[in-house]
Amino acid sequence: MTNAALVLEDGRVFRGEAYGATGVSLGEVVFSTAMTGYQETLTDPSYHRQIVVQTAPQIGNTGWNDEDDESTKIWVAGYVVRDPARTPSNWRSKRGLDEELANQGVVGIAGLDTRTLTRHIREQGAMRAGVFSGAELTDDASMVEQVKASAQMVGANLAVDVTTDKPYVVEAIGEKKFTVAALDLGIKSNTPRMMAARGIEVHVLPLTSTFEDILATSPDGLFLSNGPGDPATQDHAIALTREALGRKLPLFGICFGNQILGRAVGRGTYKMRYGHRGINIPVIDVTTGKVAITSQNHGFALEGTPGEEFSSEFGRAVLSHYCPNDGTVEGVRLLDAPAFSVQYHPEAAAGPHDAAPLFDDFVTMMNEAR
Repeated sequence: MTNAALVLEDGRVFRGEAYGATGVSLGEVVFSTAMTGYQETLTDPSYHRQIVVQTAPQIGNTGWNDEDDESTKIWVAGYVVRDPARTPSNWRSKRGLDEELANQGVVGIAGLDTRTLTRHIREQGAMRAGVFSGAELTDDASMVEQVKASAQMVGANLAVDVTTDKPYVVEAIGEKKFTVAALDLGIKSNTPRMMAARGIEVHVLPLTSTFEDILATSPDGLFLSNGPGDPATQDHAIALTREALGRKLPLFGICFGNQILGRAVGRGTYKMRYGHRGINIPVIDVTTGKVAITSQNHGFALEGTPGEEFSSEFGRAVLSHYCPNDGTVEGVRLLDAPAFSVQYHPEAAAGPHDAAPLFDDFVTMMNEAR
């Protein structure tokens, strides 16, 4: 057994044993309340430069397969679990979770009290941290200083790290009904699949694309994906969004895309105390009062009051959804232009699926625009 430590910037140190690769990983420590779907969590680009703590005590039961990745690699900076499975058991499993973490160089830690750690993050807020093991495990003071010297999440432009290098197309399943240009801010693999199942041909475009590149796809709509980092850094994506709104091109955004649309219509964003991460988070639609259980992963949010109507240069808009746990704004809808967004994941795998019909709403919006 190799010793390991999770070191927080406030000086708190949690001891455990190495899990996955050994070495050092630095990032923002956050917790996820999901009880399943760890493979999708690990490969979600929105977790870039974050050390993820799983609140569910036992992780790794179903091993690692070659079908459920949400991107081409594991994006988390580090991984923290309490009780890793000794032996995976699932008919699709190809190898153990610890083996895959080691294969991809992800430094993790196991065997620590994740309940105490989660309560600490809830009370003190998400903060910079480091996982140290092997030769990198030194004295506490040195490790704390290393953590304090690492980059902050506020002001971090991370979408540029995770966006696709070149455009690619996901073909519609069955008859092609629409073409959508999807701006890749950290898109998950299931998103184009969900649209393709509705007859949408999806052109996934790099973040650096121009509006002319978007128009070159002859789009019926523009999609803004999820992604990591501070939305205040995304001047280019915000400018593209404003161009689309000005042309009344139907627009749908999720997660990071919700923050981009919000900023495009004049709302501010702020860093949350510890964010929302998990697959069991309630959201209320202010128009219908309907509650959806959602998958979320965000540490920033839009400013405003749920249900608030406001004016923008693109017409009236409303803050359309909120989380009843803390009142966080979870959606924006323009009332005079074909655009809406939500802070959660309607494409969620391993679920829940309450919000999947939002893709149908996007289809309806594109139909009406025609």
